[in-house]
Amino acid sequence: MYKYIIKRLLMLIPVIIGVTFIVFFILNLSPGDPAAIILGDQASAEALAMKREELGLNDPLLIRYGRYLVKMLHGDLGTSYKNSLSVWDQVISRFPNTAMLAVAAILVALAIGIPVGIISAKNQYSALDNISMVTALIGVSMPSFWMGLLLVIVFALNLGWLPSQGMGQGLVSLLKSLVLPAVTLGTSAAATITRMTRSSMLEVIRQDYIDTARAKGVSEKIITYRHMLKNAMIPIITAVGLQFGTLLGGAMLTETVFSWPGLGRLMVEAIKSKDIPLVLGSVIFLAVMFTVVNLAVDIVYAFVDPRIKSQYKRK
Repeated sequence: MYKYIIKRLLMLIPVIIGVTFIVFFILNLSPGDPAAIILGDQASAEALAMKREELGLNDPLLIRYGRYLVKMLHGDLGTSYKNSLSVWDQVISRFPNTAMLAVAAILVALAIGIPVGIISAKNQYSALDNISMVTALIGVSMPSFWMGLLLVIVFALNLGWLPSQGMGQGLVSLLKSLVLPAVTLGTSAAATITRMTRSSMLEVIRQDYIDTARAKGVSEKIITYRHMLKNAMIPIITAVGLQFGTLLGGAMLTETVFSWPGLGRLMVEAIKSKDIPLVLGSVIFLAVMFTVVNLAVDIVYAFVDPRIKSQYKRK
């Protein structure tokens, strides 16, 4: 198991190098001058030239990228062009808010997706199954920003039940402000988990050991949760892990719509101002977190299926 974990962590190195190079290259091709962003539009040509030289912007692209990699290997993600603050400090200060939103969203997705998927599988081709699958298809297809705006119009503007912007202070206020963005993010994830749960359950539901359990007089509830769902968990865990990793890195639109002070909104602001160090630092952090989530999913497999655990022991 330990060798497998170390191997997966070492595989993170080429992933980070590849991601940083792509983002670094794209940001340098985009229009805008970081020196002008830092000094303002009223800065003189001499001041802009000195700032570009100070930032190393006159050097070739590969030299600048190599310099950035060397600093990154020493734990230095650079300094923001916009506010001259440490990129690491800004990323770390915003990430807990994004993690909180992602956890809340995945809980919403699990609360909806798994029960609906089980019910659909046990009532295959029924009206309930068809309605569930159509609803899941709509949930997958629905843009998150549109869903967010719709919830704001209904529950914030018309009914006035929940706040539409920001993160509240205090537990009650925080929970209220978390509801709408969590439901917005969780809806799409719930649709994916519903479809995966249904398909996984259908593969298990007609197995011989299910018929044997029924013949022995085991209650349907125990059969459903102990025999069917447990043996269908591997694909479901994979879907949940991928969705959670996506929620960590893909909450930019939702955080922008709800003015949620998370890492996604920070990245949007950094991209608008062409703050290359801040964008790169955020992308690297999210790439690492996505890999860690995938590694955690692989480890969870071992607790669900002993056969997978035996494979880990041989590695």
